[in-house]
Amino acid sequence: MKKKIFVITGEYSGEIHASNVVKMLRQISKDYVIEGIGGDNLKAQGVKLYEHIRNLSAVGLSPQIIWHHYMLGKKLVKYLTEDYKPDLVLLVDYGGFNLSIAKFLKKAGIKIFYYIPPQIWASRQYRIKKIKKYIDKVLCIFPFEEPLYKSYGIDVHYCGHPLVYGLQPPAYKKGFFEKYNLDMGKKLVSVFPGSRIFELKYLMKIFLKAVDILQKKHPDLQFCISQAPNISDKVFDKYLGNSDLKIIKGDNQALLSVSDALILASGTVALEACLYQTPMVIAYNAPKFFYWIYLLVRCIDKVSLPNIIANKFILPELIVKDAKAELIAQNLEDILYDTTKRLIMISELGNVSKLLSNKNSALEAAKVIDMELFP
Repeated sequence: MKKKIFVITGEYSGEIHASNVVKMLRQISKDYVIEGIGGDNLKAQGVKLYEHIRNLSAVGLSPQIIWHHYMLGKKLVKYLTEDYKPDLVLLVDYGGFNLSIAKFLKKAGIKIFYYIPPQIWASRQYRIKKIKKYIDKVLCIFPFEEPLYKSYGIDVHYCGHPLVYGLQPPAYKKGFFEKYNLDMGKKLVSVFPGSRIFELKYLMKIFLKAVDILQKKHPDLQFCISQAPNISDKVFDKYLGNSDLKIIKGDNQALLSVSDALILASGTVALEACLYQTPMVIAYNAPKFFYWIYLLVRCIDKVSLPNIIANKFILPELIVKDAKAELIAQNLEDILYDTTKRLIMISELGNVSKLLSNKNSALEAAKVIDMELFP
């Protein structure tokens, strides 16, 4: 008898990881009917989409966004409890929406697993009470999460981080440079301004100014900017303005691997860069209101995953008041031209990689789900 699963994702990166779990489930067993909220990656794995993530991934507190999420949640709960009636709901990342849905699904007696749970060790630690109350099993991705959840009496399984197996091998530099008409005689600095419109709005001008400072001082440098695949050309061009930076779209991991240094918005991309041992500067900006909220709910003093995993500052973090073009440029110069600082950072990034398990995260999660549904 086939088992029914419903997958709920809300953002591009989580949707990719969810699609990999579904792919592994399909390899383990053909006895699954899977629907969900996701995007093209889940659809490619044969998942019937209830809603596309493009309708969820906006960031902010506007009345329109709040109302859309409320109405979607209301309709989804009705569909899952009265029509689809899944054997298991797999939540993936996207903590605010997913935890609110979990409350109602738990009341209906639906089994709920959470893959890539909210980072309660970083902020909003009160959420662990909701996880304990509504989630049947947590499938965590960081080694330090397992003992934390166990200390609260939560059923947890450490799957390993999905990037360990999901990351492409480093690109062949000469081939990459030829493909994008880059100069092998110059160092490459790549800019990753984020995958959300919110981030482009508050970071793009700062990053472009930092590039301008570096270009004027260092003729041996060349620059690229990465366009996230979920950001349309129209939106990206709006924030890029008159800049003549070379845009690279859909080749993020290769670009990370061949760059000499990076300017990054904080996020998963920092861990990807870490696994390639590419030196970087982290910068993030937001309205003061959001920053004050963050200061109130945070549990740690670091924002980038490499620093959090290492439990020390191996990368510079220039946040809000420090997110200035001049400081970004200065820190970039250090990791490009100060050989000692550069080698130390590369070594520390390598140490972070060693702290992560070599488990195939998607396969591990799929095995746990399969054992639950077909014991």
